[in-house]
Amino acid sequence: MENFKIQINGGTISEQFLKRSIADFHAACKYISELPYKRNSDKNNIQCVFDDLGGTCSTKHATLRKLALENNQPDVKLILGIFKMDSEYTGKIKNTLEKFNLNYIPEAHNYLKINNEYFDFTKPNSEYTQFKSKLLIEKEIEFNEIVNEKISFHKDFLKKWILDENISYNLDEIWNIREQCIKDLEENDDNEIQNSSPVCFSNSPEVRDDYKV
Repeated sequence: MENFKIQINGGTISEQFLKRSIADFHAACKYISELPYKRNSDKNNIQCVFDDLGGTCSTKHATLRKLALENNQPDVKLILGIFKMDSEYTGKIKNTLEKFNLNYIPEAHNYLKINNEYFDFTKPNSEYTQFKSKLLIEKEIEFNEIVNEKISFHKDFLKKWILDENISYNLDEIWNIREQCIKDLEENDDNEIQNSSPVCFSNSPEVRDDYKV
C-alpha cells in the first residue's frame, strides 16, 4: 500500500491526526484500526471517531477516505459491500438461519480500495480476504454517505434479493431476522469475550448500531 505524508493545514481530519503525532497515511490506518469498536454519538460528524475514541467500519473508513481527499489522494476509495453472512462465516447465527430456513442474510460492510487493492482497517487483523468470496455486490460511496445512503442501498438490495431468490419473507421480516442474527452475535460475544474474531461483524455490536436511525 502506497504511503503519503499528512499535510499541515490540509483539513480537519489531517489536523486531528497531526495533533496525535501521526504524520503519514500508514500510521493513520494503524491508529484507526486499533481504535475500539463503538457506536458513534453523531455519525454525520466526520470527526466522530476522534471525539468518541472509537467507531464502526463505516466511520473508521470514512475518516481515512476524508484524510486522503484532504491530502490530494483521490485513489483511496471508500467501498460499500454486501456479502453473504452465513453460518460458515459465523456459526453464531446458525440456529436463527435454520429456524427461518435461510442459507444466509445479505449484510453490509465498509472498507477501502486503493489502486485496485482492497484494505480493511476495522480491526488490526481485519482482511478483505475474510469476506471476499462471499461478496454479492459492492459500490463506491463518499465519506458523507455512510448513514442514510448505506441503509437505503442495503434495503434496496434486500428487496431485489427477496424477489430474485423467491424468499418467503417481506423486507420488514427479513430485516427483523437480520436483527436477530446480530443479537445472536452479541449474546455469543458475552460468553466468548476472549474469542476475538478477525472480522468485525463476528465480534462487535457495530452492525446493529450502524443501522439505528
